[in-house]
Order: sequence, then structure tokens, then C-alpha cells
Amino acid sequence: MSILAASSTNYSATNNASIMSQTPTRKTLANAIRVLSMDAVQQANSGHPGAPMGMADIAEVLWNDFLSHNPANPHWVNRDRFILSNGHGSMLLYSLLHLSGYELDIEELRNFRQLHSKTPGHPEYGYAPGVETTTGPLGQGVTNAVGMALAEKVLAAQFNKPNFPVVDHYTYTFMGDGCLMEGISHEACSYAGTLGLGKLIAFWDDNGISIDGDVEGWFTDDTPARFEAYGWHVVSGVDGHDAADIKQAIEQAKNETSKPTLICCKTVIGSGAPNKEGTHHVHGAPLGAEEIAETRKVLGWSAPAFEIPSEVKNAWDANDKGEQAESAWETLFESYVEQCPELADELLRRLAGELADDWEEKSTAFIANAQQAAETIASRKASLNALNGFGPLLPEFLGGSADLTGSNLTEWSGCVDVDGTNANGNYLHYGVREFGMSAIQNGLALHGGFIPYGATFLTFSDYARNAVRMAALMKLRNIFVYTHDSIGLGEDGPTHQSVEHVSSLRLIPNLDVWRPCDAVESAVAWKCAVESENTPSALIFTRQNVQHQQRSAEQVAAIAKGAYILQDCTGEPQVILMGTGSEVELATTAAAVLSDEGIKVRVVSMPCVDLFDKQDAAYKESVLPAAVSARVAIEAGSTGLWYKYVGLQGAVIGLDRFGESAPAKELFEFFGITAEKLVTTAKGLL
Repeated sequence: MSILAASSTNYSATNNASIMSQTPTRKTLANAIRVLSMDAVQQANSGHPGAPMGMADIAEVLWNDFLSHNPANPHWVNRDRFILSNGHGSMLLYSLLHLSGYELDIEELRNFRQLHSKTPGHPEYGYAPGVETTTGPLGQGVTNAVGMALAEKVLAAQFNKPNFPVVDHYTYTFMGDGCLMEGISHEACSYAGTLGLGKLIAFWDDNGISIDGDVEGWFTDDTPARFEAYGWHVVSGVDGHDAADIKQAIEQAKNETSKPTLICCKTVIGSGAPNKEGTHHVHGAPLGAEEIAETRKVLGWSAPAFEIPSEVKNAWDANDKGEQAESAWETLFESYVEQCPELADELLRRLAGELADDWEEKSTAFIANAQQAAETIASRKASLNALNGFGPLLPEFLGGSADLTGSNLTEWSGCVDVDGTNANGNYLHYGVREFGMSAIQNGLALHGGFIPYGATFLTFSDYARNAVRMAALMKLRNIFVYTHDSIGLGEDGPTHQSVEHVSSLRLIPNLDVWRPCDAVESAVAWKCAVESENTPSALIFTRQNVQHQQRSAEQVAAIAKGAYILQDCTGEPQVILMGTGSEVELATTAAAVLSDEGIKVRVVSMPCVDLFDKQDAAYKESVLPAAVSARVAIEAGSTGLWYKYVGLQGAVIGLDRFGESAPAKELFEFFGITAEKLVTTAKGLL
């Protein structure tokens, strides 16, 4: 059938009488998505009906003929993953979940975009069952899908045995023109082709419309050629409203196992709305009561809003198929347990996100040894030491770097590269793809079975910021490693010297930002990040050496509270010096000078202010007593955040301008980030 024929006249043959009296046709099943989507958007008086209505036929074929899932158990580990990258079309996903039998009742659809509903404006992980990731920021959904497909491939290589494909599922993603325009899609899809992710199948909703209108004015890429150049298998010219054409395309995709597949589906946005389909007017606004009434006539759908005829609902219900699919897998897994009991236990442990039994004992011992070793080294080198200590305890580690492995020091001694020819490894060379790397990490974390970490220079966290934000929003166990953390980078100059980045990351809710001062704090930061199940972590390390700090066992234990007393005086302190990272040693040096002059000084190391803020009032008071108003904070970066801790009567030594190109030592002196400046400033407060 011609795509041009997929207009309103094609729907008139299906009337409500036929729905109620016989087995629903494919078009009727797809129309259920259309009416639920337009009705929910109308009820909310906001939303995006165009994509759900335009992609309804594609979704119907995929979900009813191919998707392996169990609505009764949304967390079945071997389910296929479905990602709606063009997340503004969220009613497509909510309609699919409701119709196929997930625990998402019709009232939740009625409450679309309303406070505390399971159906927010864009799909959010952790709300409705069956939502695999939070999407809406375009391009990130398909990138998460790359991470999920990568997780499947690596996990399969690590655990599958002949006749036991216990990890064996597909990742499907829908994406629109906007996803393909976003730069992150280039990063991720290029990498997916390089890695040969044959179980990744992406559908391009080629409707030619975005918010501003016809995309021909700003998007004229040869998308099939682009993906072929990436090394993808491309199925072009698919009629996105012809079920047979769609089915054949998916079958072709599944027959290609060495490459990811792009299925190019020509569709009409808002398909079925007689006066608005094919225009940008249907993209992001309710159709209006009159157009909805006309659409119902065109579709032959007379049931009231939010009512689905039982025959249609029964035809959509996937519970029986899902139960059978999961039961067959359980039978396979039971045999796997008998033949490979240790592997089975390890796989289940990792998928449950549980750490090994010996983790606590051995990781704590490593930190104690680091305190005894008393090494004065760069914290990036301390980070590598921690990876070498913790890596053997964490087979679930899947790390990488954005083309800075030798600078970030993230490839520990037990690393094996994952590439297009070998998936049985634990290290990824992401290339210069900071944003793509970070969103792929999110996909790895969402899939399960891995604790991902990925690294770049701190300055380039700007490129990755929205993926970091998504990790925090989704409460993922994900570790972002940032080295070369300040003007300490030196000669590379202000383009590479971080100034505002640490403070900027601290502004993201539910993100633990660590800037450790030495090897011991670096090891504790890694340990806490690994153990943090619902909060991602940003670990920030120096290029230059940092001085080892002496501590008691009690002080070492207090590092995990985010801030603690590193050095103290007898009785009530007159002044408190606080800092992070490489500047802590400046604070201890200044404290020694002040103490020699008879001034009572306390030095507080604050490697993670986010965790300190979560401590109870008594602990905070014990570290930063309110009675002591003479406080100075020092950090080689933006000063604004620190007034929260020093108060308006305190002082902050930092940097509120861009850096310069020069050796690091000269820069610290030039900008006055020195122990001498601390001494002078502290005295001025007394």
C-alpha cells in the first residue's frame, strides 16, 4: 500500500460494529493507540498526539508479533527492551502498556500529565511498570538503547554456554527526526555500528515534521546512507502504515545478526486526524474536540473516550504469551543452574545488583592499607590504584574512557577490551564521545548486570551534562570519572582548565560529587560510589600530586560522611579552614602556621558536600559548630557554593574567572590560591 494512501479514507471501513462483532483487524488494534493518545492529550490539555498516532501501526506489529515481554513481570531479566526515544510521544508507550496488560489502569491514562500520576508528560523510569528509561531529551533514548544492547552482548559473552543462551534478547527503539538531528545520536549510532550490536533494532519515524514545520528546511541528511556508513544494516522505504511491510522489515532486521538495523518507516504524523494529519499542528498540541470527533468518524471508532471494547483489549493482552515466554526461559535457566551452578549464581547476583560477599571486608582492608602506605601521588593515580584493588572484587565493572585512557588512568590491570570482535571483556574505548559514553553508561546501568564507569577531563563534563542529569533523575548506580580537575592542569590553558564545573555538578540533585584530597579519600570515594545503589557519583581527580594526610581509623571511617575533622585543636577552634582536593594540603599548611602563632585552628576536609548535607544536625554541628563564625573555604574553582558553609561573615578563596596557560604551580601563586593567602585571610576574620 502506498504511504500516500494512508490517509483518513483508509480507516472508514473499520466501524465500531465490526470491532464488537468479530476479531479486530490490525488497523483496529492500532486505532486503539490512536484514540487513547488523542483522548489523553485532550484531557490533559497538553501533550503530543502526532507521534503516537503516526507510529501506531509500527507499534502494533512490533508489540503483537515480535516483542518478547511479560506484563505480569516487567523485570523479567530476559525480556526484550523497548525504548521510546522520541519521548514526547509518551502516550504511545502508555497506551501500549495499558493495552498489553501491564499494571497501568485506565485511570492513569485519564490522569496523563497530572501530579503524582504514573503517566508524566515524558516517560520516567520508576513510575509506570514497563518504562525502561526516562526519555524526552532527544537522542538520549536511542543512546540508552545502545547501552542496553551492549549490555546484552557483553553479558551473553560472559555467561552463555553452548545450548544455554540464558542472555538472549533484543533492544528495540523508536526515534524521530529530532533524535537524529541531535549530535548524541551520531556519537552513539556510530559506536553501535563499530561494536556490531546485532540485536539492536531502531525504527526511524520519517514523517518529515518537527515543531517548526516541514523539516526539509533544516534536515536534509541522507539518513539511510549515514547509517550504512556507520556499519548498520538499513531497511529503507518501509510503509509505516502497512502491517505486512513493517513485519517483513522486522524479519529482515532479525535475520541480520552482525549489525544493528535501522528500519526507515515513512509515516504520516497524526495519522487519522482528517484536518491536521501530516502537519506540525498535530505535533505538540491537543487536536481539539471537533477534530477528535471527526477523527473518530474516520477511524470508525464510536466508543467513548477512554473506553476500549473488550474484543480489542483481549486481542492486545500479552499476559498469556508473556507467561509462556518467561516460563520457557525459566526451564532453560533451571537446566543452566544444574550444568553451570557457579555461573548461574554469579549472573543472578549481578542482575540483582548485589555486591559479592567479600566486598565489604576486602574493600575496607584496601582503604586501611592505603592509609598505611601514605603515598603522595596524583589522585588520578590513586584512582587507578583503587581500581586495581577493587576491580578483582567487581566482575560487574564495565569501564571506559572517551579517548583519554592514558590520562584518566581508568584501565586497570585486569581489563580486557570490548570491541567489534570480542564482547567478553570489561573495558570500552568510547572514542571522543563524552555525551554518548555517558548516556550509554545509563543504558548499561538500566539493563542490569553491570556497574558502569566512564571517564573524561572534568572540563568536558559539559558535553555530557544532560546524561549525568538523567542518571541522577533515574537514580542509577553509575560512576562518572573526571580527571584534570582545575587550573592544576597547567599549560593546556583555560579551554581545558575547570573553573565552574565542580560547583555546577553539585547543583544537580541526587548526584554525589567527590573531590578527594589524597589516595585514601580517593579509595573511599570509589567504595562509596560502588555501594551507592540509587545515586550516581562524579569522582573528580587531580593531574598533579597531592600530599598524603595522616588520619586515625575513626577519621578514615568519617570520610564516607562527606566531611570530617582532619586536624583539630584543643578546645573550641577560633577559625575553621575547609577545602577539597588538592587545596586541602594548603589548608593543613596554613593551619600549622596559624597554630605556631597561637591561633586555634580546625581543618575540615569536605570531599563530598552532597553526603555531608545528608548527615543529621548533630553531626554537622560537631564538624562546623555554629559558634565559630571565622571560617575560610579554599577550592580552585567557583566560590559561590562555599558561602553555604562559611556564612556571610566567612571568606572563600577560589577562582571566579577563567584560567591561564602556565605551569600549575605558577598559576596557583598567580591566582592567590595559596597557604599564605589562607593565613592572611583567616587572620583578617579574627
